[in-house]
Amino acid sequence: MLTTLVVPTGGRAWVAGIDVVANPVGVKRRIGVVTQNNTLDMQLTVAENLEFRSRFFGLGLRDAARRAEQLLVAFGLADRRKAIATDLSGGQAKRLLIARALVHRPDVLFLDEPTAGLDPQTRVNLWDMLQALHAEGQTILLTTHYMEEAEALCDQVAVVDHGEVLAAGTVDELKRGAGADTVITVRYEGGMPDGVALKARLDDRPGISKVETDADQVRVFTREPDGVLGDLVTAGSSAGLTVRDAAQLKPSLETVFLNLTGREYRE
Repeated sequence: MLTTLVVPTGGRAWVAGIDVVANPVGVKRRIGVVTQNNTLDMQLTVAENLEFRSRFFGLGLRDAARRAEQLLVAFGLADRRKAIATDLSGGQAKRLLIARALVHRPDVLFLDEPTAGLDPQTRVNLWDMLQALHAEGQTILLTTHYMEEAEALCDQVAVVDHGEVLAAGTVDELKRGAGADTVITVRYEGGMPDGVALKARLDDRPGISKVETDADQVRVFTREPDGVLGDLVTAGSSAGLTVRDAAQLKPSLETVFLNLTGREYRE
C-alpha cells in the first residue's frame, strides 16, 4: 500500500507527505523500491540497468551515465559494468537492485527482505552498505524475518502479525515492554538436591516469572537479573555442589517476537 502497488481498503497513509491514494504518481517519484524478486532487465548490462532507470526519471544521457558510474563505484560493481544481468551472483544482483532504486535519490527506500537467500558474508556486507546509506541520511523501510537484521539495522521496529501491529518502538523499548525475560542457567556437577532454588531465595526476588529445575541444573526467567546468578552459585556451593557451567542470556529481539506472536508454525 505504501508503494502504491495495492490500493488500501480503508484508512489513510502518507509517504514523504503525499497521500498514497490521492497522488500515487507523486509517491512513486519520491520512493525507491526493491522487492524480493529479481526485477532487473535481464537483457541489459549492469550499467544499462542503471542508465535506463535514470532516463525514466528524466535524466539526460550524460547525467544518466554519470549517475550510473557513481552508483557502480559506491556499490562495488564497477568491474561488472559490462556484464549482462543474468551473469550476476545473488549478492551482486541484490546490490544492483538497491543501486537502481537509488538512481533518482528517493526520499524513502523500501526494501522487502533484502538479504533473503544470501550467504552470511554477503548479508553482512549488505548490512554495512545499508548502514552507510542510513548514516548519509537515507530513510529506509525494511521488512525482514531475520531478527538479528532488524536488531542490527533498525532505529525503529514494528512487530506485525496477521496485519496487526503488536508492538512498535526502539529495540530496547520492545525488550522492556514485551515481557522478554533474561534466562539464567546454572548447571552443577552430579545430581542437584532439592532446595537449591529456595536457598538462593528466588521466591523473595521481584521480576522472576518462572523457575525450572531438572537433574543437574536450574533455569530462572527474570526481568531483574542482577545478583541472581551469584546467589545460585553461592546456594549450590553451600549445598556442596560444584558449578559446571553458568550462562545468562539477555532478551533478544527474537525472544520479544516469539513472546508477542507465539511459536505456532506459520504458512
